[in-house]
Amino acid sequence: MKVTKDTCPVTSFTEMLGGKWKLIIINVIRTRGVIRFGQIAAAIPNISRKVLTDQLKSLEKDNLIKRKQYQQIPPKVEYSLTLKSDSLCPVFETIEKWVSQP
Repeated sequence: MKVTKDTCPVTSFTEMLGGKWKLIIINVIRTRGVIRFGQIAAAIPNISRKVLTDQLKSLEKDNLIKRKQYQQIPPKVEYSLTLKSDSLCPVFETIEKWVSQP
């Protein structure tokens, strides 16, 4: 049997959340709540601003984060989890427990 989205849900998961940064970004937002771009960038020092921007756009497109832009000067944008990504919180908690095991 070939591995496809239809036969293996992990395929869809890795397409949506694969790569080096997406799960890290979601975890930062999960642990900090509503957060601004600069705060995410500061929490993940090894990510470039361009890559962070691209990853945030992709996560927003997949309905995993919400982007709220305020009409003010200077511009203010905040990011938060959606219900869809919030449902991943137990998975993160399980991963944290698993990693901390001896």
